[in-house]
Order: sequence, then C-alpha cells, then structure tokens
Amino acid sequence: MAGYGVKLVRKVSSTRAFAKVAPHVIPAFDRTVHRLTRGKVLPSARMLPGVILTARGAKSGLPRRTPLACMPEDGGTWLLIGSNFGRPGHPAWTANLLKHPEAEMSWRGRDIAVRARLLEGAEREAAWAAALAFWPPYASYQARVEREIRLFRLHRAEEP
Repeated sequence: MAGYGVKLVRKVSSTRAFAKVAPHVIPAFDRTVHRLTRGKVLPSARMLPGVILTARGAKSGLPRRTPLACMPEDGGTWLLIGSNFGRPGHPAWTANLLKHPEAEMSWRGRDIAVRARLLEGAEREAAWAAALAFWPPYASYQARVEREIRLFRLHRAEEP
C-alpha cells in the first residue's frame, strides 16, 4: 500500500467501530476467498501479511481454521498477535494454541506444520516492540483492554 493508504488503514483499524465490525466480516470473507482460490488468495493480506491457522480446538479437539494477520520474522518464524481487534476477551485461537501448540498454517499458498510458543518476559517485550513498529494500531488495541495481548511465535514443526 502507498503511504497515505497505509496511514488511512491504520487509523481506521484503530477505531472501536472497526473492532465491532471487522471480527464478523474479515475472517469469514478471508476463509471463503482462501477456500475458493485453493489457498492462493487471502484478501486481508493486502493490508498485513496473513496466514490461515488450523489448530485443534481447546475443548473440542476439532480442527479450527482461523485467518490471522502475522508478522514474518527473520529466520523463518512468524509472530501471531492475539489482539482480537482490541476486544476484551482473548481470541479463541490463542486458547487452542495453549492447549494444542502443534498446528498447521497456510502461508502464501503452502501448508506448513508449525509449533506455537507463548512468549513471556523479555522475549515478549522485544516481540511486542517489533509488533508495534510493524503495525502501530496494536497499541490502541492494548490500550482498550485490561488483559495482556498474547503473542505466539510459530516455528516450523521440524525445528526446535
């Protein structure tokens, strides 16, 4: 996106109105288009890099597919930010990863087996600073909620 477009999207995505509407529209649209294009297109990835995370449900154990923004990191890992668009509760996918860290993600049309790790302490602080530099609206999401936004690092399953 060009400079002004990025600024506008960041401003809009920081609003409470966006937080009310986006969770009901964006994931459903992403899942549908992703399925129809056989994993080749993820519309929200035009704003931020995105994945489709498939993790087992914390309670049901059934596969749950969730489109998510992600932050690719040097070294072939990905950071997932459990912002829930600045809404009060943790997103369900974070509970799923806490209980079942082995998952799969669709990244740029490829399915990759991954293992998730919740970040804590100094490691979380460094990742949060990087996430804010990557997408500043995360700061307004955190300011609206009392919970600490969960951050997960995804590694390819074959890596430690």
